[in-house]
Amino acid sequence: MTNTKQTIYDIAKKAGVSASTVGSALNGTWKSRRISETTVDRIRAIADELNYSVNLQARALRSAKSGLVGMILPQHDNRFFSSIGQCFSNETRAREALPVIVSAKRERDQEIEAVRGLINSSVDALMLVGISEPDLLSEMCQKAKVPHVFVDQPCSQAPSVVSENKGGAQRLLEVLLNDSNAKDLSDVVFLGGDANLPATEQRVRGFKQALKKRGHRTSKSQVLACGYQRAAARDALEKLYHKRKSLPSVLLINSIGCFEGALEFLVQLPTEEVDDCAIGSFDYDPFGRLLHHPVPMMRQRAEEMVKRAYLHLDQDDTDPQITHIEPELILPNR
Repeated sequence: MTNTKQTIYDIAKKAGVSASTVGSALNGTWKSRRISETTVDRIRAIADELNYSVNLQARALRSAKSGLVGMILPQHDNRFFSSIGQCFSNETRAREALPVIVSAKRERDQEIEAVRGLINSSVDALMLVGISEPDLLSEMCQKAKVPHVFVDQPCSQAPSVVSENKGGAQRLLEVLLNDSNAKDLSDVVFLGGDANLPATEQRVRGFKQALKKRGHRTSKSQVLACGYQRAAARDALEKLYHKRKSLPSVLLINSIGCFEGALEFLVQLPTEEVDDCAIGSFDYDPFGRLLHHPVPMMRQRAEEMVKRAYLHLDQDDTDPQITHIEPELILPNR
């Protein structure tokens, strides 16, 4: 007995609908045709029963689109980047396309390999998040005529969507200064991040601006841009503590990874010592609100950033421009 490959006409006959209705149910365009969800569910169930699979390659040739949208981000195990990835996935699927997400660890060679691979897979567009070589990757996309937009990292050759990092850091430090008993502003410290990357560079600017408004000029020793790794932040804070024999009166921690690293050291100290230090985080972790010690946090608005990035793609924007998204200040429960 030979198995005959099923077609949409077989599904249509069994479902009691037209072949075009089956096509719309299976390719995701059923909403625009006002086909009921009940009918779509019935058609898809029959398609599964008949082991029917959509020929995506043939569809791509007919539509001149693959239905794939790519995203490259530094890592998955970071709350902000995982939020960006989830929002991207939700928004892409809502547009009846398939999200493809690749982690490149902010390493140049991996970023190039990822962009090349996604271009070869005929993605319809690319979102590039926290990239180390934005101009180079933009040139690759332009050469391949792939629409693209940058998120969390400005690019001089394409549209970019970033958090308002300078203003956010300034607001956060002002809250910490108002909540602290700091009399000596040289006892205020910025911890974490890479000073060579725009996000950290702008947050350091905001940190300095808040101190400048109070008549203080920030010294180099007040900015510990030790990178984004937990261990690096933990070690930098421990070294500072042993050098000073105490914590600073105010500590602004840059990124959740660094915040977690700082906590690894802080839990070793007496509670009263930690309570004497006003601590804030530029990045948000909901579990931070459960800490005994109150920690104001800046939450980057991942969903809004992805929507704005998609707006650039929808409008076929190619000119370099930066859209700033104001982060949300989350104050602890008192």
